[in-house]
Amino acid sequence: MFLRLAEQHRQFVKDLVMNLQALATVLENRGYLASCYTCGGQMNSASFMVSLGNNHLIRFLVSDYGITWTEMRDDRELMKLEGAEAISQLQELANLVKFQIKPSEYRPLASFETVG
Repeated sequence: MFLRLAEQHRQFVKDLVMNLQALATVLENRGYLASCYTCGGQMNSASFMVSLGNNHLIRFLVSDYGITWTEMRDDRELMKLEGAEAISQLQELANLVKFQIKPSEYRPLASFETVG
């Protein structure tokens, strides 16, 4: 049973990495600064980043060890999610492509203005 679960997890991570690569490409084509880097050819980990402008950055890390979504503005961490919550937040980002929202119009749910 555990070997089967381990293989399913590996396949899930691989699928997620492939989708992150595709999302980065599409976001770049829509005017965002986006990248997705993988380690080696096994597709078992990735670092995905996208700039939403105005010093607003999303970083999504996936590996066998876990999945993390980090949202930052002005080098301050606004939100950090892990696991299923992190993956759910990707849907918000994918909506940029789906609904053809321009970078200047994107206001994620987790964003807030910092008061200085």
